[in-house]
This record gives sequence, C-alpha cells and structure tokens, in this order.
Amino acid sequence: MSATAEALSPAAEAVRGAIADGRIGDRLWLYSNYHCNLTCAYCLTESAPRSPRRLLDPEEMIAAADEAVKLGFGRLGVTGGEPFLIKELPELIAELSRRLPVILNTNATLFTDKLLARVAPLAELPVTFQISLDSADPEANDELRGPRNFAKVVDAIPKLVELGIDLRVATTGDDRSPEEMERLCALHLELGVPEDHHLVRPIVNRGRALPGQMGIHMTSRELQPELTLSAEGAFWSPFAPTVFEGRSDTDLLVSRQRLPLEVPAAAMLSIVDSDPEGPDLSLGIRCG
Repeated sequence: MSATAEALSPAAEAVRGAIADGRIGDRLWLYSNYHCNLTCAYCLTESAPRSPRRLLDPEEMIAAADEAVKLGFGRLGVTGGEPFLIKELPELIAELSRRLPVILNTNATLFTDKLLARVAPLAELPVTFQISLDSADPEANDELRGPRNFAKVVDAIPKLVELGIDLRVATTGDDRSPEEMERLCALHLELGVPEDHHLVRPIVNRGRALPGQMGIHMTSRELQPELTLSAEGAFWSPFAPTVFEGRSDTDLLVSRQRLPLEVPAAAMLSIVDSDPEGPDLSLGIRCG
C-alpha cells in the first residue's frame, strides 16, 4: 500500500491538509547536531568546536523522513551546527533524499578530497547544498565567520560544481549596500552558482547575536511555521531551537516529543489555527 493510500488518523489528515494549503510549511527541518568547527558571530545555536553535540540519531532522522512522506511534507532540510562533522553524513543524506528532496546547510570548510569523493554520488540524487558566504571581501566575511573561512569556501564551491552537486549560496545579513551585494553576486556567479540560487536572510537576534544586539527580533508570528526537530524537541522554525549562554531556548518549542511526527505536527497546527490573522504573519521568513 502506498504512503498516500495508508489510513491516517484524523489528526494526521488535518496536518496533511494544512501542509497542502500552506498553513504549515512543506519542509521538515532536522537539526543533525549543534557542534561546529566555526564560531560565527551571529550563530543561533552558539555552535563552536567545544559546544555540546546534541545529536539527532540518524535512525530517528530516517524514521522522521518516512513519517514526513505520509503526512504530506514535500521536502527535508538538514542543518546544524556543521552537519559534515557527523562521520556518516553523506550516506545519511543519500538515504533521506530517497524519501524526499533534501537541502543541506553547510559552511563548506571541510571538503577534503576524501570527503568530496564521498559526496559525489549525491549529484545523482535530489540534494542541494546551501553554503554560507556573507561577503565578497575576505576580511569582512571572516570577521563574522572565522579565519580563512572565505578562502576555504571559494575553494570548495567550484569543486562541488564540477561534481554536479546542486548548490545555493546563503548570505546571512540583509543590511549590505547595493555595491556590496553586487560584488557578492558577481563572485558567486564566477564560482558557478546562478543568480536564482542566492538566498539572503536576516540576522536573527537570538543565540550569539543577542549580546551584541545584532539582527532583528522575531516571534512565531514573523516566522513561517516549518516544523523543526532537534535533540531538544520539536520547534516552530529552524530559527527557533536556539541556545543562549549554553541553555536551549524554549519560547518557540512546540513539543518535547519528536516521534511519532504526527504529535508535534498536530501541536503546531493547533497553534496555527488559534493564531488570528494579521499583517505580521505575511513576512514568512525562511531559513532556506
């Protein structure tokens, strides 16, 4: 029996309908981990080399993807931390992409020849790498993201393009001048990433951005409801399972229970249905 033909509970049917009509985003996000090889100035999760790993078990991620298909989700997002610090990640992404198309957020600083060989098969699967690059100026980029970040990213992108991996460039911070953005766009085009594969998103005033008063404050009303699983539970958006001073934020927590996926999805739908419409809901800010 196909996934769409399987009998669903009334709650699951309601979730499926909400995804179909756009009240819940059709992408399920998975926070694979919280540790990172970088210490970015605006990081939502205070990720760093010594941060707690807070891993989602790969088997749970696959189980969530299987349930996502049944509930009507159309896509998966995998983020962190830096996901490629997980040893089995290339093979895990391949398995996930056999369920639903995957967008994978990465800082693109870990692509040795060995890792490039392991990700090469992903070029034949519905997988997109979303790579962080904040400025065409190496010093400005590295001030936010860390020493030699720029050099590693501009080295990795052409290699991934050559492999045939579908790529997007994600720029965090939407306060750059038109001239700065023009230089950045010229750079990603030169590296082989087309114009329509460049995403610009704001810095959110959570996590490491909070003490320096960087970015904009957001509540659930400004964020597109995109169910997001992390080791801490299920959250409203990939901007939600943040960390400040080592503690996980829970203001945008939907459910401590992650699986079965129907439970947090139904909890999210109840919040969506109880929230009156208003102009602030139209922002629909997304992670990718």
